[in-house]
This record gives sequence, C-alpha cells and structure tokens, in this order.
Amino acid sequence: MEYISYYRVSTRKQEKSGLGLDAQKTAVRNFLKSDDTLLGEYQEAESGKNNQRPELHKAIEQCKTTGATLLIAKLDRLSRNAAFILTLRDSKIQFVCADMPTANNVTIGIMAILAQDERERISQRTKVALAELKTKGIKLGSPKNLSEKSRKTSIKVRQNNALSNENNRKATAMIVLMKNSGKSFYSIAKHLNENGFKTRNDKLFSQMSVKRLFDRHQTKC
Repeated sequence: MEYISYYRVSTRKQEKSGLGLDAQKTAVRNFLKSDDTLLGEYQEAESGKNNQRPELHKAIEQCKTTGATLLIAKLDRLSRNAAFILTLRDSKIQFVCADMPTANNVTIGIMAILAQDERERISQRTKVALAELKTKGIKLGSPKNLSEKSRKTSIKVRQNNALSNENNRKATAMIVLMKNSGKSFYSIAKHLNENGFKTRNDKLFSQMSVKRLFDRHQTKC
C-alpha cells in the first residue's frame, strides 16, 4: 500500500518543540507494514476549530494524483468539526486512522458526529458552570498559590479524562453501528475485545458495559 501521512498540532510552539508530532509520527510508523510505502509527509500547526488547512489540502491533492491513501495518526488530528470530516470522507480519496485501522467510512462518520456532540456538550457545561461561579462572586482564573504538585496532578487527571473520553467515543461509535445492524450486546463485546478496544478503565468489555454505553448514547440523542 502507498500512503501520504498528515500530522497536526494546535500551536506553533508545539510544532517547534516536537510535542505531539513525535507521538503522531511514531503511531504512523507503527501502523505501516514492511511492504508499505510512505510517499509523502505533511504537517502544520493549526487549531482544530480552523478548517483552513493548506498542508492537508496539499496531502489530499497528492493522494488524488498518486492514488495513495491519506494516513492520520488519530481521527481528532483532522478536525473538531464533524462536517469537515464528513466532507473529507466523501471526497474521492481513501483515508485511514492509525488508531482505528479497522474503521470504515460509516464508522468514521459516526465517530465524527459523536466527537463533535461531546465537545459541544462539554463546552456548554463549562459555560454554565463558569456563569454560576460568577453569580456567586467567585473570582475565576488560575490561583497563583497553586502548588507544583497540584498542577501536575491536575494535568494528569485531565490527560486521563481525555483518554477515557477517547476510549468511550471509539467504542460507542462501533457499538451503535453494530447494534443498529442487529448485533447482540454479547457479540458486540466480543468484537470490541478481539479488535483491541478498551473501556475507560483500560479493561475488556462485558455485555453490561456495552449496554451502558449504548443506553448513554440513546439518552443523549
């Protein structure tokens, strides 16, 4: 197979430091098989909310001219906008995500919608919480006396929560797709475990954990 890889970080500072880029490039290298060919690599520093991506467009054009597949380390490196991902999905190129190699166009479409929905919900909950704090006269901002230990703990908690949300998004997309195809919770759990999916606690799926994620999705819809 022939591939064109695309990497994205959110800021120029991250691009210069290599933070995030190295992890993405490692994921791509681990994805490639010995007989695969990487025809080109494109990277840029751009906010996930910004859909103007000159380097991504260059990668897409090379895919069109060479027939190569666009390879992304993680789906969220593309965009935080479901419409953008769906437009790319419907373009005349093939693309694959290293973190979900078995995903097809339908799965990616569902994941894109779920990811945007989750981000919008988090944003709305944050706005409501901040407004409530303001009405109580609480001064917002990062306290200067926050200890270094507390800062590190806070960062670790946020990272773990992000991973948990990512695991849930991936699993939920597959669960919804398979359940709507008539599969049982048992067969879905078996499929998830056989394909490397993990729960938010990094454990194997059971029928009950699959059902909980499906019910949670249905409640949100």
